[in-house]
Amino acid sequence: MRDFTLYSYREFLKKLIEHGYIFSTFAAWCEDKTVNAGKVIILRHDIDKQPLRALHVAKVEAELKIQSSFYFRVTSEVFNTEIISKIAALGHEIGYHYEDMSITKGDQKVAIQHFERQLQHFRQFYPVKTICMHGSPTSVYDNKDLWKTYNYKDYGIIGEPYFDLFGAGEKPAVEDMYYLTDTGRMWNGERFSVRDKVNIQNSILDYRTTFDLIDAVRSGKLPDKIMITTHPQRWTDNLLEWLIEYLSQTLKNGIKWLLLKVK
Repeated sequence: MRDFTLYSYREFLKKLIEHGYIFSTFAAWCEDKTVNAGKVIILRHDIDKQPLRALHVAKVEAELKIQSSFYFRVTSEVFNTEIISKIAALGHEIGYHYEDMSITKGDQKVAIQHFERQLQHFRQFYPVKTICMHGSPTSVYDNKDLWKTYNYKDYGIIGEPYFDLFGAGEKPAVEDMYYLTDTGRMWNGERFSVRDKVNIQNSILDYRTTFDLIDAVRSGKLPDKIMITTHPQRWTDNLLEWLIEYLSQTLKNGIKWLLLKVK
């Protein structure tokens, strides 16, 4: 059975629901941390490309009465207002997947001006409350560095997960929050990640496939509190699309591995 299909994703969510997990958008968690008292999944999606596939994921979740957070880049390929509006209409949160330092080549003054303009543009379509950095693996600039000089909370932003959940290199903000991401088109692909990393290494869960995760839920091995991050372009039931994404990600993993070795 192929992994990274909408079928395998749906089965994973259903198993989490069956075993008592509740789902939260990141904004809802920031506004009411009492949601963190039980078994909770903060479900996040980074929309790097293929926004239509994000809508497909949003529909799967809506069918299961799950609300999650979708972070869109501002590139012309990704920022599709029709799709954003449809995802928001399903009850999901929309956020800004910012990459202002990379776009402005590290000029912080220009970067914060760019951030302000893009945030205003987003807010024409959705009242954005949270943001999440884009890793920009081919750039030498870390987009999180913008907040070494500025404070995103000055712009009405209530949360950024790398800071408000995982501490961004300092003491983790939430000690018992774990992290799962499909970076590298696997669930334990940290070695292929340039910047999608969290503060404490033992918060990373070491499962390769979605079917491994389903087995872990079934046997009670997953922790109670997890942020799960997906990249919806990786998830499709269309065989040709699935094969193209598989081959593309295999190539990108090799390039990322070389970049990390050089660094």
